[in-house]
Amino acid sequence: MFAVRPWSFPASAMPVAVTLAYLFWRGMEIDWLSGVWAIINVVVFHAAGNVWSDYFDYRKGVDAEDTFGAKTMTSGEFTPREMLNLAIGLLSAALAMGVGLMLRAGLPLLWFGLAGALTVVLYPRLKYSALGDVDIMLAYALLPTLGTSFVATGCLQWEALWIALPVGLITVAILHSNNTRDIATDNRAKISTLAMNLGRNASKWLYAAEVLLPFAWVVGCAFAGVFPLWTLLTLPAVVPAWMGARDMLRHDEQSADTIANLDERTAKLQLMFSLLFTVSFIVASLV
Repeated sequence: MFAVRPWSFPASAMPVAVTLAYLFWRGMEIDWLSGVWAIINVVVFHAAGNVWSDYFDYRKGVDAEDTFGAKTMTSGEFTPREMLNLAIGLLSAALAMGVGLMLRAGLPLLWFGLAGALTVVLYPRLKYSALGDVDIMLAYALLPTLGTSFVATGCLQWEALWIALPVGLITVAILHSNNTRDIATDNRAKISTLAMNLGRNASKWLYAAEVLLPFAWVVGCAFAGVFPLWTLLTLPAVVPAWMGARDMLRHDEQSADTIANLDERTAKLQLMFSLLFTVSFIVASLV
């Protein structure tokens, strides 16, 4: 179970949950079975992506005994072959589930499934070329939001993208906190990440923006009438967001251990924010 990093699953599951709640608030008729199916499907894709990424990080030398990354192979707990087989097995299961969901929802879902599979398979190469953040925004914000709107209602609901940005920014911050912490070791492995290209100081401010701007977005959309005012229920999550931003801004190259677990903390922030976001749409639709 540890090999698939289950603590990160809110990053994939919650965009689907928020989308379903948003569609419910909009008064649309929802295929709830397909919605739940989509949540499970995207989590299996996510698990496959985590293992696939860890395998290539080990092969590339990104993950070593002295790095903060996954210890599944550097500790000897799993062999590279075992991790590769696990990744292929999970990806195969995710694709099989996707085909089943496509048969239920319609052929257009094929394109979302193929795009999702590509974001998994190409992620290591994109990550090493400073495009990992773009891949994550696509895989865990834009694609799940639009794909869920299709399987749940039978057609694309483009307005659902209003909710994709705040959820997606916090999800991208999970990766960005990891890459900012690992600038030195990633440089040693001769890869390129957005954090490396920006430099440590700019990367710290980018992380702060990624976890704090979603709250400004929700407030703005709520008062503009795009979201119900009930979405202000997300504001308590600004406390852990502020604490994470504070820790990121305070750390330096000699104190990377102070943000050693910031990726996990950011995943918990994403879960808290998205749960409150989901509940707010449900409450708004019922009162």
